[in-house]
Amino acid sequence: MKTKISTLVLSLIAAQAFSQVGINTTTPAATLDVNGDVKVRTVPTTATTTGYNVLMYNTATAEVEQANPALLASGATTNPTIFAAKKTAGISLLSLGLFPSGFRAVNFLNAERTLGSAALFSDTDNTYTIPSTGVYAIGFTFRYGTGLQASILANSPGVGIVRTRAGVATTIDSRAFSGANLILLSLTISESSLNSLYSLQAGDKISFGLVGSSVLDVGLLGSSVASFYIYKVSE
Repeated sequence: MKTKISTLVLSLIAAQAFSQVGINTTTPAATLDVNGDVKVRTVPTTATTTGYNVLMYNTATAEVEQANPALLASGATTNPTIFAAKKTAGISLLSLGLFPSGFRAVNFLNAERTLGSAALFSDTDNTYTIPSTGVYAIGFTFRYGTGLQASILANSPGVGIVRTRAGVATTIDSRAFSGANLILLSLTISESSLNSLYSLQAGDKISFGLVGSSVLDVGLLGSSVASFYIYKVSE
């Protein structure tokens, strides 16, 4: 009987003493503290995330914690750099002294944005400010008037994208409207687009406008349409 009582007492003492178990450490800081790699050889699979949480590693505390899978999904689909706008009325072309010769910017406004945070765009200079260095997808479309002019437009006007960095403005891409001389008629397709990837730096300002636009009929701007989008795709 004494032997059984002694064994029980020792068991209770051992359980109390070893309430925290350490593997490869003599000072465990949790119920199970593993100082080293962990290998799991067999894990059951599931076809749904309903009713499940995922395990995540806390880099600050070195602890494994659980999280709702919806947090991962919402984080993966949010791009804080995305911005898009469309202007269908009130278009005017702005000329600043720092712009490359022949470039005039469309007077996009924050109120015309269709996606994105207002903090990314300035109504003061009608520019999108690059929030972080990386590679950005940019698209810009401009339709001058109805999109078809019964003449060859002089000075090869077209669409352009300008980057301003440290006070220096540079045209990073442009494309002229297409023209054609037919036997009895000269035509210009006065709608053009730019869609490509560009390497940009934090703080760069992006302007969207027309190149070679000094001879365009201002009256046709009233029926013109312009739109752009921009978002980061890579570091």
